[in-house]
Amino acid sequence: MRRERLGASDDFRARQLLARDMLRGDLEGEALERYVEQSVLTTTVQKAVAWSQGNSIYPMTFGLACCAIEMMSIVGARVDVARFGWGAFSASPRQADLLILSGRVSVKMAPVVRRIYDQMLEPRWAISMGACCSSMGVFNNYALVPSDKFLPIDVHVPGCPPRPEALMHGILRLRDKIQGHSPDGWRERYDAVGTEEILPPAADGGSPEQEASGA
Repeated sequence: MRRERLGASDDFRARQLLARDMLRGDLEGEALERYVEQSVLTTTVQKAVAWSQGNSIYPMTFGLACCAIEMMSIVGARVDVARFGWGAFSASPRQADLLILSGRVSVKMAPVVRRIYDQMLEPRWAISMGACCSSMGVFNNYALVPSDKFLPIDVHVPGCPPRPEALMHGILRLRDKIQGHSPDGWRERYDAVGTEEILPPAADGGSPEQEASGA
C-alpha cells in the first residue's frame, strides 16, 4: 500500500503561499487580480451589521403555555438552533433581543409581557408562536388578547401547538427579514398583485352606489 497526500491539503498549502506572497507584495499582474477575485468580498456596513445581527440572536427565556414545551425542544440535538447562532437563551431581558410569545396571553398578562419587551435590547424582535397567541385560537373568549394588540410582531408561527420545525422555519424567516432579503408574499409569488377589489370611500357615509347615482 502506498500513502498519498490528499488534494485538499495541497490546495490549502497553495492558498497559504499565495497569501504570503500577497502580503510581501510579490503578487503582480494577473496573479494578483485572480487572488483578489477569489479571496476578497466587498459589501456595505449596513449589510455586514445585518448579517451579524441575523446570526447572533439572543432569545428570551420566556414561556406562557403549552407552546413553550415545543420552544424548549429547539435547543436539543434534533433541531439544534445553536447552529444558526440562536442558541444562547438569556434569563434577563436586558441581555436578550428576541421575545418568543409561546402560548396564550391573558388581558392581565399583556402589560407584563409588554414591560418585558420594553426592557429588551434594541433592535429587538418578537415572534408570535401558536394560534392562541396570534388569534386566540380555541380559547377565543373575553379573557385573552391577540399579540398584535400590544406588541409589534415580526413573524407569526401557526399551529396548535406548532412543531419545533415550524418554529425553526419562523426563526429562519425572521433571520431573512433582519438581513434584508425576506421572501415575497403570496401575492408576489402567484402574480396576484392588483387583483384586490377596492371600493372607493364614501364621502358622507353613503354607499358608493348612492354617490355614483347622485342620490
